[in-house]
Amino acid sequence: MKRTKNILSVIMYVSIALLLAITAIFETETLLPGDLTASKNAEFLTVSLMEVITICLIPASLRLFKVKKISMKLQAEPEKELLRWGSIRMMMLCVPMVANTLLYYLFMNVAFGYMAIIGLICLIFVNPTMARCISETSYKK
Repeated sequence: MKRTKNILSVIMYVSIALLLAITAIFETETLLPGDLTASKNAEFLTVSLMEVITICLIPASLRLFKVKKISMKLQAEPEKELLRWGSIRMMMLCVPMVANTLLYYLFMNVAFGYMAIIGLICLIFVNPTMARCISETSYKK
């Protein structure tokens, strides 16, 4: 169980580090922010798509372990299934978060920034601690 917790923690912290690296690179003007605002059509479609993806994936990831089929799998094989479904849950939060951060700097549209911040805040609710891993799998030593 400790190995699984460590892997899930690495996924989360690498995503946060990637987010901070993107921010540092663009804020220090190592790479200049994109000016894709010339294409309002592309910006609108991208914002709309990312809003739908972010708004759908956040509640789905937070409720993922409440799905009966997944819950039964977590109780049957806690170690293996927690790694699988925990990784999926982390990716459901982290991939849109990092994508929104990158898109914020490419389009300079605050909607992407807000969605990235919301994703970052949601990581607090799935922070992989040993107590959470045990309670989500009903795993007993």
